[in-house]
Amino acid sequence: MKLALDELTVFLAVVDSGSLTAAADRLGQPVSSISRLLARLEEKLQTTLLRRTTRRLDLTDEGCAFVKDARNIMESVRVAEDRAMARRGQLSGPLRVDAVTPFMLHVLVPLMPGYRALHPQVELSLSSNEGYIDLLERRVDLAIRIGELKDSTLYSRLLGHTRIRLLASPAYLSRNGVPHEVADLAHHELLGFSEPEILNQWPLLQADGKPLQITPALASPSGETLRHLALQAMGIVCLSDFMTAVDVAEGRLVEVLPQLTLNKLKPVHAVYYQHSTVSARIASMVNYLADAMHAPEAAWPTLTRN
Repeated sequence: MKLALDELTVFLAVVDSGSLTAAADRLGQPVSSISRLLARLEEKLQTTLLRRTTRRLDLTDEGCAFVKDARNIMESVRVAEDRAMARRGQLSGPLRVDAVTPFMLHVLVPLMPGYRALHPQVELSLSSNEGYIDLLERRVDLAIRIGELKDSTLYSRLLGHTRIRLLASPAYLSRNGVPHEVADLAHHELLGFSEPEILNQWPLLQADGKPLQITPALASPSGETLRHLALQAMGIVCLSDFMTAVDVAEGRLVEVLPQLTLNKLKPVHAVYYQHSTVSARIASMVNYLADAMHAPEAAWPTLTRN
């Protein structure tokens, strides 16, 4: 029995997409070809990997066990290809990178021309999700995560830290007054996150010494949306330097209560799924970001190293 890589590719595409039709669309092949390759794989293994119903496909117990081996095989092939290309100085193939929208727009996008110049044959795919995602389920190779990490199944590299500050537009402060004490915020429009709730804990201490947890007057799950609301003089916001430093430098936003704001830094990590060897494409992006984000000549907001 000899398994073929195209059979494993089809099997994993069906598992990840949930149907033969979706897998065919993803791979650009007819449904009949997908069905034939899947049947051939099951015949070679002499077992049923997927239980077919009129509405969906489910993995059998044998399929659940085999999908892990299939992923490891395909990853080993990818690593071998990466190593061969890297030895020739020619990285190629797909690289899927995910980050929250503000980090994507304000940090990653400005850096991509430089990466493309170094590795023109790497097929970049950029996506934005506001919450944490399952990298395998979304077929993401590398994700940038801001804040403390919780998932121990992921490898990570610390890229730096970003500070969060209270900000408002000059127009808003002119119309509503400048707060001088933490208690003054009770009389202002506060812009915050609809989820997760921890993002509404601002770097200020109340009179009782406890951190300030705000109830937003206007909320959104997107930091970029909150930034634009603040720019439109809708209220006071608390956001990271990487997305607001240019606004502050150019006077569109000003810091609020700077003398009372705690120096709260959030870690920024590059994370990727644990495999026996790191893909050369992933390593190339992580190393590039680690260097470029701290370059003295960088034209975008940089992260702090400590």
